Amino acid sequence: MKIKINLLIVAAFVTLLFSCEEETINLGKSDDKTPPDQPTEITYTPLYGGARFHYTVPGDEDLLNIEARYTNKDGQSFSFAASYFVDSLDIYGFGDTINYDVEIYAVDRAGNKSEPVIVSVKPLESAIARVTNSLDVKPAFGAFFIDWENELEQSINVYVDFSYTQNGEGKQFTSVFSSNLETDRRYVEDLDLGQDEPVSVEIRVSDIYGNISDPVDMGQITLLKDGVIEKDNWFLPLANDSIGGVPQAFGDNVEGRLVSVVDGIIDEGSNLNFMHTGGRGRTGNSADGNMPWNVIIDLGDYYELSRILTHQRHMDFCGDLCQGQYYRGENVGIFRVYIFDDTTQEWELITENKIKQPVGLSELEIVKQGKEGDMAYMFPDDPQYTKPTRWVRYEAVKGFGGNYTLDGGNCLSEITYYGKKSGS
Repeated sequence: MKIKINLLIVAAFVTLLFSCEEETINLGKSDDKTPPDQPTEITYTPLYGGARFHYTVPGDEDLLNIEARYTNKDGQSFSFAASYFVDSLDIYGFGDTINYDVEIYAVDRAGNKSEPVIVSVKPLESAIARVTNSLDVKPAFGAFFIDWENELEQSINVYVDFSYTQNGEGKQFTSVFSSNLETDRRYVEDLDLGQDEPVSVEIRVSDIYGNISDPVDMGQITLLKDGVIEKDNWFLPLANDSIGGVPQAFGDNVEGRLVSVVDGIIDEGSNLNFMHTGGRGRTGNSADGNMPWNVIIDLGDYYELSRILTHQRHMDFCGDLCQGQYYRGENVGIFRVYIFDDTTQEWELITENKIKQPVGLSELEIVKQGKEGDMAYMFPDDPQYTKPTRWVRYEAVKGFGGNYTLDGGNCLSEITYYGKKSGS
C-alpha cells in the first residue's frame, strides 16, 4: 500500500509539472491581441520630484499591471509600473516644477496595452533641488567634508568641483560621490594646504533620471592642519595598573603584545603584530571580563589631539588576497577616546566611533582599506583640537560580532594619534 501511495504522489507531481510547463508555454505563445480597458477615475497627488496616481483598475481577467510613462525635455522616457493588486502608482524623476504629460495605461499578461490616459501633472520641488538646498561644507584637517540630506533616498551623484592655488600654480579637481542614504557625509582628503591656501568649492547634484542641478557656489574654506604625534616618548602603564581609576588593558595573550599597538607596525597577516586580550582584556583577570578594555598612553608631553587612526588585526597568511579578520572576527567595532583632565583628575569623554563595515567592496578593496586604517575625528561634526592633555585613553567597547553587540573584540594592531604639541 505504501508503494502505491508513493507512485501516486510521483505521478501527480509529474502531471503538475507538465501542466505548469504547458501553461507557461501557452502564456508565452498567447495569440490574445485584445488590449485591456483603460484605468479610470485617475487623480494624482504631487510629490517631491514626482507624483502619486490613484485610479480604478479595469476588470479584465488577465490584467497584469498599471504603467505610467513620461518623456523629459531631453527626450528620455521613463516608465513605472504597479501591480493590479494596488490602486496607486508613484513616479519620480521630474527635474522642474512645471507641467508634465504622463501616459497611464493598463497592461495584460499577453503584453497588450490599453489606450493611454494623458494626465498633466505638476510636481513639487525636485529631489535634487532638495538635496542641493541641504548641502553644507566644513573644513577639516587636511580635508573638507560635505553633508547633505536625501529624504527620498533616491540614487544621486554629488559632483564636488574644487580649486586652489599652491606654490603659485592653480589646480582644479572634481570628486564624485554616489549615494542613496537619507543623510550622508563625504570627505575630500589628503590636501596638504596651508592657512594662506584657501579652497574654492562648487557642487552639482544629479539623479538617475538625467537631471542635474546648476553649480552651487559654496565659497572658500581654509583647511585645518595637524600632524602625526611621534611615538618615541610614549609610555604604556602595565596591565591592570590604574590611571584615574581605570585599569590598563591586558593584551599579551598568545602571540599578542600590548606594546604592539604603539610600535608603528601594522599587522599584515604573517607578521603577527597586534595585541590580544584572550577574553580577559579589562585587567588580565578572567573574573573581570573582557570588554570594555582600555589602552592608556602617556604621550610624554602635553598635546592637543585632532584625530585617531586605528589599524585592525588582519591575521591571515594569505596576505593581500583575502579579507582575513578585517572588519569582523576579534577586531574592535566600537571604541571611545578620553583625555585626562589634570584639574578634575578625571577622564573626559571626547568621542565615540563606530567603524563601518564595508559594503559592496571586493576582498582586495577591503584589504586595502584595512591596511590604510580607519580614521576618526575627535570632534567629527566640528573638527577642532582637544584641550591640552598628556594622557589619552582608547576604550574598546564592542566587537563587530552580533551587529556590534558582542564582547569578543580581543585584538587591535595599532593606534596613531594626530594633533599638535600644546602651545605650538
